[in-house]
Order: sequence, then C-alpha cells, then structure tokens
Amino acid sequence: MIIETPSLESAWLAGLGPAAARILREWEQSRADALLADVFGYHALQVGGPALNSLRANRMPHRWTAKTEFEADGLSIALAGCTHEGVWMDSRAWPWPAESLDLVVMPHTLEQSADPHACLREVERVLIPEGQLFITGINPWSLWGWRQRRFVRQRRAANPQCHEGQLLSCSRLKDWLGLLGFEVQVIEFGGRAPAVHSERWRKRWAWLDRLGQRWWPMRGGAYLVVATKRVPGGRLLTSRSWRKVRSAASSTVPVARTDVSAGHPGP
Repeated sequence: MIIETPSLESAWLAGLGPAAARILREWEQSRADALLADVFGYHALQVGGPALNSLRANRMPHRWTAKTEFEADGLSIALAGCTHEGVWMDSRAWPWPAESLDLVVMPHTLEQSADPHACLREVERVLIPEGQLFITGINPWSLWGWRQRRFVRQRRAANPQCHEGQLLSCSRLKDWLGLLGFEVQVIEFGGRAPAVHSERWRKRWAWLDRLGQRWWPMRGGAYLVVATKRVPGGRLLTSRSWRKVRSAASSTVPVARTDVSAGHPGP
C-alpha cells in the first residue's frame, strides 16, 4: 500500500502553459499506467515529478516517491505504508545501495538535474540486472521544446545561478543509455499541438495530434523511453583446451656432452 501525496505541479512545466502541461501530464499518466502495470519486483522509485503518480498501477510492495534538490515544494516519501517527512535526495548521489531497485521512473528529472550524466550513472548503479527504467522528457526539436527553451532562458536571466534546464533529445538519451549498458525497449512521442495557454485554442489545434501520429511521429512535444539494464554474463568454454606457455624457470639447462669417438677425454 502506498500513501497518496497531494498533487504538486512542477514549476518546470510552467513555460508550456496550463493547457499544454495538463495534456502532457495526462499523456504521461496514461502511458505509465499501461507500461508499468506488469513490471514485477519488490522496490520501485519515482524521482521527481510529484504531479505524476506513475506507480499507481504497479503492484510492487515497496514504492517510493522521492524529492530532489531542484523541487521547491515539499513532498513526502512513502515506503510500505510509512511516511517519512522532510526527506530529500540529490539527483547526483542517491542514498540507495547498489543493485537494490527493480524499477526507476524519472519524469523530466534529467532535464532539471545540474549533472544528468551523474544522475544516469546513479540509476545504473542502484538498478538490479534486468531492472527497468522509465524516462520522460520534452522534445527540443518540437513546438513545445521551442517554448520551453525560451522559458529556460528567462529563468536563467532572472537567476544566473540556475543550472538546470538542459533539454535532451531522444537520440542523445539513447546514446547515453547505450554507453551505460541499457537496452532501449520502448520509445513513444506525444503532444504535437502548439503549446497555447487557452483551452479553446488547444481544442482547435487538436487535429494536429491525430495527423502527427501518422505523418511525423518523431516531432511530438514530449517523449518517453523505457530501457532495461543489461549485464553481460560469462560462459566457460570446456571444449577447447587452453594453450600452455612453458615457463622459463622450468626449462631444462643444456648439458655439455663429450664426443668419445673423436678422441676427446671425458670429464
């Protein structure tokens, strides 16, 4: 059993507008319910994104929702029916031991982390072999990505010490995951309508979602990636004998012999 926490919309999606942010959350929630319902194990973790309840359809006995350093609103961490108030975690240094989690969900976590490389290395460390990773992000090569980049520039102009805000393309994320030994299983895109603030104009542009699903699927405003941690195994080759290299210490020393037939005296 998991204790529900209040829905806290992240300030990171404020640049998209309320209508587009709601569309994005509804799409992420529906895909998380469909893709994570049958992921089995014991321990699941969602890092960031308090407005998304990605683990509600999952049946693992222990499910966490962790708060990161770039979130401003308070959030509880629930474990097996027990709530621990005021628990934070750094996205670049996770408090879980190695190979202890079966599922990790990161909704827009890499985009907000000051060091997304270190965050992914921590994911690889804490996941068990064959563990699952669920990532969502904003596509930088889309209308939503253009609007989000402008919002990030405004945040950095207001606060020069703001380090988060790196939009990652799906192709770059695939390269990073491949270097860490992950195998990408699912890639999906959603949200092709312009990120307008008006609900009335959002409905007028809804036909772009239906058209884009068929003609430009890679240009969606947001993407999700599901990957599996692969650990290569070893196999003993018993049918082939290993080549033996003689040691110099075990070599016999040649002994001088006397040629008696030539008339030379013996030793």
